[in-house]
Amino acid sequence: MASVVFYFQVHQPYRLRRYSVFDSAPSYFDDRNNEQILRKVANKCYLPANKLMLDLIKMHEGRFRISYSVTGTVIEQFRQWMPEVLESFVALARTGCVEFIAETYYHSLSFLYSREEFIHQTQMHCDLMEELFGQRPRVFRNTELTYNNDVAKAVEGMGFDAILTEGADHVLGYRSPTFIYRPPNCHKLRMLLKNYRLADDIAFRFGNRAWEEWPLTTEKFAGWVDQINGNGYVCNLFMDYETFGEHQWEDTGIFEFMRSLPGAVMAGCKNDFLTVSQVLDCYEPVGEVDVPHMISWADTERDLSAWLGNSMQSNALHDVYALSQAVMDSGDTDLIHQWRKLQTSDHFYYMCTKYFADGDVHKYFNPYESPYDAYINYMNILDNVRSRTEK
Repeated sequence: MASVVFYFQVHQPYRLRRYSVFDSAPSYFDDRNNEQILRKVANKCYLPANKLMLDLIKMHEGRFRISYSVTGTVIEQFRQWMPEVLESFVALARTGCVEFIAETYYHSLSFLYSREEFIHQTQMHCDLMEELFGQRPRVFRNTELTYNNDVAKAVEGMGFDAILTEGADHVLGYRSPTFIYRPPNCHKLRMLLKNYRLADDIAFRFGNRAWEEWPLTTEKFAGWVDQINGNGYVCNLFMDYETFGEHQWEDTGIFEFMRSLPGAVMAGCKNDFLTVSQVLDCYEPVGEVDVPHMISWADTERDLSAWLGNSMQSNALHDVYALSQAVMDSGDTDLIHQWRKLQTSDHFYYMCTKYFADGDVHKYFNPYESPYDAYINYMNILDNVRSRTEK
């Protein structure tokens, strides 16, 4: 039997307003644009997708199961502008068939720069998941599945049972992401690795008419899941939730595909659906995977170059964390919250200069004309934050 593990990332950043070097107002975020984008994505994706998932759980009498990570930044926006979306996630949590996992509250790269900040943001997010959904997360995913052995060690130290990451070929080698593994030097923590080939067939290739497998039918995809039997026991389908209705528009047939997929996969009782924690309870790890260097699920390189590929990004990331002590010493709760929203990885993603094969991904809701505009705007805001700490 192969167990399909659907995990969806739900995230929206607080995009910045245009901020000149002459600006001194302590308001950094473009509320109008953020509200417009949130409403657009909610109506195209979050609300119809949540209704579909709830329908599927009821249709299959609880045998269809899914997992989410929902960032603190998007939850704050739901509360402010579209509380009905948050209510629909709460309704999913009440089914007992949906698991919410932990990540950094602000979708940050804090692990790379401040272990204290990383732990604090993770604890903030766990508290939020428990408050909203009545679940204390057992499983962790770092921002954009960024991961190495050091991340695993820190996450185990925080008491988690498992971590999600990318099933990158250069990491796995001859091994398959259809098994559970252990990180080196960890006694309890287990690894669930994304099956990027099958996940990306849905997330990126589904509506591509030039793809040799187009159109992707549920019968075809269920057949690929069947092929895992005898060669593993998990099919980890990790993707952005915006796949449904936003990245893949409704007219591609993505919602109809998802509606019929569970029935096709479970036909003949050969396969099932599990949440991330249920997989841990059902299967044992088969070996160890050593990841000494940072990987992620971004772009074709599966590394950190989407956020640290040029000097602008490196400089911006260094400077925002260099303000850590001064910001915290200020005791200004509004400033601290704003500073943490400035840590969201999207700000540095917009500064990326390596377009080529991944250009369309980097343009997704990008408010800037160029990476250089993104950098200048961000640094102008950071200068204002710095001046506020000095006062």
